[in-house]
Amino acid sequence: MFLRSAIAALTLAALCGAAASQDVTPPMDGSVLPIPQASFGGVVKPTYVGSQPDYPQPVQAPEGAPNIVLILIDDLGFGQPGTFGGPVPTPALDALAEEGLRYTRMHTTAICSATRAALLTGRNHHQSGFGSITELATGYPGYNSLWPRETASIAEILRANGYSTSAFGKWHNTPGWETSPIGPFDRWPTSLGFEYWYGFHGGETSEWEPRLFRNTVPVEPPKRPDEGYHLTVDLVDETIAWIDEQKSIAPDKPFFVYFAPGAVHAPLHVGKEWADRFSGQFDQGWDVVREETLARQKALGLVPANTDLTRRPDEIDAWDSLDDNARKVFARHQEVFAGFVAQTDHEIGRLLDAIRALPNADNTLIFLIAGDNGPSAEGTTTGTINNTMTLNGIPDSVVNQLPKIDEIGGPAHDNHYPVGWAWAGSAPFQWMKRVPSHFGGTRNGMIISWPARIADKGGIRTQFHHVIDIAPTLLEAAGIKEPDVVDGVSQVPMAGVSMEYSFADADAPGRRVTQYFETGGHRAIYHDGWVAASFHGVPWNLTGSLGFDHNEWQL
Repeated sequence: MFLRSAIAALTLAALCGAAASQDVTPPMDGSVLPIPQASFGGVVKPTYVGSQPDYPQPVQAPEGAPNIVLILIDDLGFGQPGTFGGPVPTPALDALAEEGLRYTRMHTTAICSATRAALLTGRNHHQSGFGSITELATGYPGYNSLWPRETASIAEILRANGYSTSAFGKWHNTPGWETSPIGPFDRWPTSLGFEYWYGFHGGETSEWEPRLFRNTVPVEPPKRPDEGYHLTVDLVDETIAWIDEQKSIAPDKPFFVYFAPGAVHAPLHVGKEWADRFSGQFDQGWDVVREETLARQKALGLVPANTDLTRRPDEIDAWDSLDDNARKVFARHQEVFAGFVAQTDHEIGRLLDAIRALPNADNTLIFLIAGDNGPSAEGTTTGTINNTMTLNGIPDSVVNQLPKIDEIGGPAHDNHYPVGWAWAGSAPFQWMKRVPSHFGGTRNGMIISWPARIADKGGIRTQFHHVIDIAPTLLEAAGIKEPDVVDGVSQVPMAGVSMEYSFADADAPGRRVTQYFETGGHRAIYHDGWVAASFHGVPWNLTGSLGFDHNEWQL
């Protein structure tokens, strides 16, 4: 018996020694993920007498690493929420801004999938295969929607460094042909670093009757519309429940939550009680609302006092030129949208209140990006109660919508406002979503809150930044190294730069000197305060193809 024990002990010791002597263990500084298991540090004797065990320990996040909450609102323009001068009061966003910082020169890519890929990888969207949305993927590099393993997500990096990770809401980064219940699941959230996901695939879904997944399993909403169901409410409920579970079981383990509701993307679905709060508030029309928005932005110090409005494009009708029926329908569309924004703000406020109630809540870093692009023009010049129809190039009409005006926003329709409201919502900039050549498509307000570390509460930051800068900021805040290798694959270095330098210094020189923009043929490049831009057609013409022969560049 003793001989067998001695042989076993010698064999184990030999194996341990052989592994150590080969010196093939990857570095443990986080440059290679997953972080390798530490070498055996115990003692092996012929029997238990004198032997000392050494259990492998789970990876722990760096001491003091904050909880991280990344909130991305959908299709919300710079000039729409009240926090950035818009006509819709957003008290929850206001409160978050008052305990943190407002960034007035944050930029997106002007389109959904591209912004989300850039945000979650820290690389430019073409580097991650998302030069366009998944529904418009093509078989060319940079545009195929196939998230490469060389651009690991921020969720995967945080998870491998000891964070709990989850995503809730819209996921627009899986190829369309891989979104069925049979997968493959390689490019679903649960294979890209998120341990838990509850939400929907694709660009949009009904707020009343969404197509939902829990991880990789399709599920039905817990209630019907007539029982009070609304997707945004459901997503907040699920997020709060997940956070509570994490903190009840592992209170010292930091979490990363990516909260990306379908709101306020079309269909613009919200209860009548929310829309009616704005009854009559947009009868003055989009030209006047745009002027009112700029005045508020100046009063809030969000734009320079000498800022002028860019002119209304010729393709968008002046409000005063519309007949009474068109004004009536179009004003109701905007009332419904405003109600949708207000409800979304309320629900985000519910989530933020739950986070504030946590122990050590001050050590929670919150990024809220007010839009993944500018306001949407996909309702075309007429607005619509059938957004799928307009997306396929079939316009709606005032005559068709007028009899249904009281139903706009409800479960019976896939409604979207007319493009004039998108133009007003991008104030003071030119154009809107799908137009990355101009800031109406790419300039989005952002709030950063971190009570434990940000002292200039209510401050404004004007450094030029892009969503690729957020992932490096999260890593610096958490004290985590950007990895060189993930799961055996060498990584493309992040293109972003950390924004943490700006937290304590409003006047710090900006560190993003150059940034390009491109999607759908629109192009621009920013460098040190200058922009060269090339416009490539109105964004509400969603079918057909345009050549580049007549494109012009503007400086």
